[in-house]
Amino acid sequence: MLPLLLLLQGGLHAGGFPMADSVLVDKSDRKLHLVQSGEVFRTFDIALGIRPVGDKEYEGDFRTPEGRYTLGMRNPNSEYFLSIHVSYPNRQDIREARAKGLDPGGAIMIHGQPNNPTRSEAYYRTQDWTNGCIAVSNSDMIDIWLMTSDNTPIEIRP
Repeated sequence: MLPLLLLLQGGLHAGGFPMADSVLVDKSDRKLHLVQSGEVFRTFDIALGIRPVGDKEYEGDFRTPEGRYTLGMRNPNSEYFLSIHVSYPNRQDIREARAKGLDPGGAIMIHGQPNNPTRSEAYYRTQDWTNGCIAVSNSDMIDIWLMTSDNTPIEIRP
């Protein structure tokens, strides 16, 4: 069996893990669901941006975006325990922000806990604490990393 680090860095997927064909995030329930053939097969608790209600409008609003995106670049050396990029902003997000004279921002990720935490473990487990990303526990991040691939669609609902 390959070591976990090799699996994570090489983009390989461990045998026996189902692969999601889509991801659904329900902000109001603070849940991330992995979906295969229309059926949820795994659900994870999440933390959101520190202003969780409403759609992301601009850089620095501390909101998690809402809409349809895809998963992209994976970073095993992130400031957080693993990260997977979400394709925010899309064309509509850019158009809406620019119409208001704002920068839509970017760098929205699904990620684990900070590698250098500044708060207690309980804080990260019970509060919305990100700048607009979707955070999960480190063990959940490993599962999400292994059960998704690049270009997996993700829908983030209010």
